[in-house]
Amino acid sequence: MQYLLLIYENEEIFGGPDKTGPIMADLGPRHFAFSHELGEKMRAGAGLKGTEAATTVRTTAGKQTIHDGPFAETREQLGGFYLVEAEDLDAAIAIARKVPLGKDGAIEVRPVLPMPPGLAAKR
Repeated sequence: MQYLLLIYENEEIFGGPDKTGPIMADLGPRHFAFSHELGEKMRAGAGLKGTEAATTVRTTAGKQTIHDGPFAETREQLGGFYLVEAEDLDAAIAIARKVPLGKDGAIEVRPVLPMPPGLAAKR
């Protein structure tokens, strides 16, 4: 089964929207090592630019509006993700416990809905 590991941290510690601050000199290599450790269990993953670079498309009653930035202001922002293959939730949580963080933060573990049969072939 596939699980999405969503990485939430306070983006202010990373030195701006491009995340070029000194903490990345330590954290970047830790993520590369973690990706290597995951091996074939890792299906995808990436860091995200800061929320200053985000755009939100909101649909309300069929009408769409475009907003700069994320929809909600929070103390922690979505900073990256890993898509991993794991036997079950416990195995996915064990992987999530190893995700490197810059400081304090949270890793949300969420099961991915499988594609309905036949739909994947039509893509």
